[in-house]
Amino acid sequence: MNDKRDILVTSALPYANGPIHIGHLVEYIQTDIWARFQKMRGHRCYYVCADDAHGTPIMLRARQEGITPEALIARIALEHQADFAAFRIGFDNYHSTHSPENHHCATLIYERNRDAGHIAKRTITQAYDPVEQMFLPDRFIKGECPKCGAADQYGDNCEACGASYSPAELKNPRSAVSGAVPEQRESDHYFFKLADFEDMLRAWTRGGALQKEIANKLDEWFEAGLQEWDISRDAPYFGFEIPDHPGKFFYVWLDAPIGYMASFKNLCDRTPGLDFDHFWRANSSAELYNFIGKDIIYFHALFWPAMLHGAGFRPPTAVLAHGFLTVDGQKMSKSRGTFIRARTYLDHLNPEYLRYYFAAKLGPTVEDIDLNLEDFTLRVNSDLVGKVVNIGSRCAGFITKRFAGRLADDLMDVALFEDFVAAGASIAEAYERREFSRATREIMALADRANQWIDERAPWVVAKDPAREAELQAICSQGLNLFRLLIGYLRPVLPGTAVGAEAFLRIPALTWADLERPLLGHVIGEFTPLMTRVDPKQIQAMLAASKEDLAARDVKKTKPHETRSEGHLVRDPIADPIEYADFAKVDLRVALIQAASPVEGSDKLIKLQLDLGGETRQVFAGIRTAYDPKDLEGRLTVMVANLAPRKMRFGVSEGMVLAAGPGGGDIFLLTPDSGAEPGMRVK
Repeated sequence: MNDKRDILVTSALPYANGPIHIGHLVEYIQTDIWARFQKMRGHRCYYVCADDAHGTPIMLRARQEGITPEALIARIALEHQADFAAFRIGFDNYHSTHSPENHHCATLIYERNRDAGHIAKRTITQAYDPVEQMFLPDRFIKGECPKCGAADQYGDNCEACGASYSPAELKNPRSAVSGAVPEQRESDHYFFKLADFEDMLRAWTRGGALQKEIANKLDEWFEAGLQEWDISRDAPYFGFEIPDHPGKFFYVWLDAPIGYMASFKNLCDRTPGLDFDHFWRANSSAELYNFIGKDIIYFHALFWPAMLHGAGFRPPTAVLAHGFLTVDGQKMSKSRGTFIRARTYLDHLNPEYLRYYFAAKLGPTVEDIDLNLEDFTLRVNSDLVGKVVNIGSRCAGFITKRFAGRLADDLMDVALFEDFVAAGASIAEAYERREFSRATREIMALADRANQWIDERAPWVVAKDPAREAELQAICSQGLNLFRLLIGYLRPVLPGTAVGAEAFLRIPALTWADLERPLLGHVIGEFTPLMTRVDPKQIQAMLAASKEDLAARDVKKTKPHETRSEGHLVRDPIADPIEYADFAKVDLRVALIQAASPVEGSDKLIKLQLDLGGETRQVFAGIRTAYDPKDLEGRLTVMVANLAPRKMRFGVSEGMVLAAGPGGGDIFLLTPDSGAEPGMRVK
């Protein structure tokens, strides 16, 4: 293995103005797989991110909701982090651009560039809303397209004909905020002189920091001439005020990428021995990688490295772009239910299924990838359940039942094991190069070999002959060693599944170096199902729920406690009021969980048998992401005892247990105080 490397990895910052959806997850899953691989290899790798929390849209949405921008971004931050955690995105730190660290770093970078002569001041003319008394970003001006005449188009481009133009060219313009006719007013703005860095940028963009197709695209911008970049905005604006210029604020795109530095600085300040300067100073030996979408190349491959260079910091080692996500060959669609929020997906499917499917599609280029839902179902069921998990389930039962969980002292087929170990070099190379699709293909080829080897030796036949006990133990021990290797190779992609496998194998978290040594003479635990098959009905339910999300947001008539924000319905935390008499009808009772079991065909539900003090009820609870059914048995909880029975696909649910939390692994069953007994009423 190479000497240990110091690696800092980032993903583009999600905007703190809405939920995470599966299109966003392409990037975070890609980055997380790569960072987890580097950690498995023993490198000092840190993965940081943050919410992008500034800008006019956030200011206006907060105003529409009747809350402060700070309250809005705090709420969105919790939602984002809950979704990321549920998808096993292993950030070492998740922060916010609205932070003291980011204010410090943004101010420092601005002042160093200003003092070096890279900031210019110019007077510009902008659209102004006389009602809201604010300058309007291009996207907050609407009118008729000057090219094709289409109505209700934004101030920078037409969604009907694709034309680009300036807001001043719009016909019959209106403010999207107040509806007023915009006025043209002058204002002093501050500009970053990008052309000062042309030589540096030409060398950096052609020095291996970018994918070839991205470097070629940047040549077009060099040929057109590098333009000055407006880095200021006028009050009112939610962001950081520019030093020495009251009423002027840093444009969100200035402090957004600096948020990478700020998040890492926050981590360094809390981690003894972690040196911020080692990763960010000029000529640093540490590696810095920014994973981004191809739509924000202009900011990351020109302005970002230039700002850093001008302030005396190092540029990224590489800026790595990926393509967009389509679903069933088409752009994600709200009307078809394929615009799927992360939380909606989590309500129906195991997050590791999506991690694996994206990995099987992702390569090092900027090509778009497609989530074909039929192929998704077939591939997960075939590769993960039918091939990988199947090896563990086929072999573990014999070892635990016939040999007290003890593996054989020697390998039955040393050459086969060594072949699997040798394959790790190519798989590691694929991970390093972000050729995840190649890595998964090679791993699945090994899984096919392992299953074929087991099929040929048929341990289920050998088990019928008492004279062949040693052979049975040897076959199954070999199979489990091959299974362990496969899990190790898949660990960057399937971290949750790996944890489950490591628990049943009774081994610590696997590293790449561990895989070279077989597991022999070792006692394993009882195998529990690591994954269940995807039922096509789960897919249909997810799509239906996504359509319901759309319907809820697009209600034509809002209620008094609802507001509209950028085309989306926003509900305040308080729901419709009810009378006390309505609440008094709810009969809450203490219940003893007599039995708990997973529901076949559902990744969300647990079937509970509840004792209400002599009466038994069956209840299906959506808490499987947070609880192992075995841990629930014998526990007291609280249930709604007079809820009408509900017929479900898995059976009849005769009540509801009470739980709280944001979802995923953070669901908490209500527990009554000590002394409570089954059947007691809760008041």
